[in-house]
Amino acid sequence: MPNIEEKSLVVSEIKEKFQQSSGIVLADYRGLTVAQVTQLRSQLRNAGVEYRVLKNTLVRRAADELGVEGLDSYLKGPTALAFSADPVAPAKILMDFAKANKLKKFQIKAGVLEGKVIGAEGVKALADLPSREVLLTMVLRGMQAPLTGMVNVLQGPIRKMGYALEEVRKLKAAQ
Repeated sequence: MPNIEEKSLVVSEIKEKFQQSSGIVLADYRGLTVAQVTQLRSQLRNAGVEYRVLKNTLVRRAADELGVEGLDSYLKGPTALAFSADPVAPAKILMDFAKANKLKKFQIKAGVLEGKVIGAEGVKALADLPSREVLLTMVLRGMQAPLTGMVNVLQGPIRKMGYALEEVRKLKAAQ
């Protein structure tokens, strides 16, 4: 059994992870095989997400020390935490993994987004957000649309003048 100093070191490490992460997802990992856990860890690692199984009491203590409220009710049973600087990545990867493997027992319990606790539905909503690249494309398309419209409006008189000059040329050529 770890002594108090070792536990306090783990609590301080968890606090550090909480402070460095803008997105944390809590999941109940029951029902996963060793191969599935290895595959999940690999996917998370590739996305820069740290996946850890931690004692609920130590997580609770770290959250209390940081002032994160509302997490206690989710810290029951086996809990794995996915820490990431990207708030959407852990939610998206865990949800996609559960869907792809048709896992019934694997459940998202909750999440912590910028220090605020969100429920499982909030995590699912995060997972459904489009990727950063898609969002940037949508913003740029929105910014580009008025410019394209303005270009078409400004080209209208020039185009009409071109048509008029072409008609004048045809009339002179016909005479």
